[in-house]
Amino acid sequence: MAGGEIRKSPELPLRLRLVLPIFSAVTNVSLRRNGTVNRRFFGLVDFKSSTNKKPIKGVTTSDTTVDSSRNLWFRLYRPREAAAGENLPVIVYFHGGGFSLFAANSKPYNDFCLNLSRILPAIVVSVNYRLSPEHRYPSQYDDGVDALKFLDDNPPENIDLSRCFIAGDSAGGNLAHHVTVRAGELEFRNLKIVGQIPIQPFFGGEDRTDSETQLARGPVLSLKLADWYWRAFLPEGSDRDHAAANVFGPKSSDISGVKFPKSLVFVGGFDPLKDRHKRYCEGLKKSGKEVKMVEYANAIHGFYAFPELPESGLFLDEVREFIKEGTGFGDQS
Repeated sequence: MAGGEIRKSPELPLRLRLVLPIFSAVTNVSLRRNGTVNRRFFGLVDFKSSTNKKPIKGVTTSDTTVDSSRNLWFRLYRPREAAAGENLPVIVYFHGGGFSLFAANSKPYNDFCLNLSRILPAIVVSVNYRLSPEHRYPSQYDDGVDALKFLDDNPPENIDLSRCFIAGDSAGGNLAHHVTVRAGELEFRNLKIVGQIPIQPFFGGEDRTDSETQLARGPVLSLKLADWYWRAFLPEGSDRDHAAANVFGPKSSDISGVKFPKSLVFVGGFDPLKDRHKRYCEGLKKSGKEVKMVEYANAIHGFYAFPELPESGLFLDEVREFIKEGTGFGDQS
């Protein structure tokens, strides 16, 4: 590989070196060989957070049902600026978990979105979508688009839908891309997507990239785990070159004529998917789309969820600047 061999392991605090193997072990046991999920067992590490009407660090939260028949709802994070009557940009967020795990009220995502809302500041809408393998492709994409339609028809107070960003991490980053593509073919009354923020998006392909081979046993996402997620999510009989996984692969559609905003893509140096992320940025550019790629050399998959990692703070600074550039929000000049 050009540039020589990459380092085999990242520099992590002691707490993460102890916690991550436990989390990985519970995850691996929860994902059964027959393609089902032992959700009760995964619940040992998937703690849930309730809403808070009293501000936590200046942010209140509430849940809104979009469609109870498919458990489609979102958690809304409202910072003190909105409570004071200021109209704020909105980030529609999709959580990660390989399309199979976690929820909008899972504690890591609740804490992450609360912090995101407070620091930017922005209103964050974290979407709870259906999970695989019970609900395969395209259920998650359908839920994402329907959440946007619901917001367009039922805008919450102090939300500026003309400054809407679509974001997500891992599988949620995959969702962010596909939902943004679908939304670009729709007409909304109030909602305007001005930016996309895929954070280490979960993409794949039949070929193995250098990073997938060299980082196959990542501390959060391994190649074996990624393959399990794809088998559980994609239509039965499909391979990883399906357009949902390999977005600029042999079976993908041309998006050059689709309305698509500027993207801010985050890449981790110790993420087995980092070569996929670089290919994704290249694909966007070849399709005539504007993209900025930010790579953190020591970052693992899911780095943003751990405040003790310096990259998580740098990440927030990048997102804040991206929103400022995209909307003029926060520009005091």
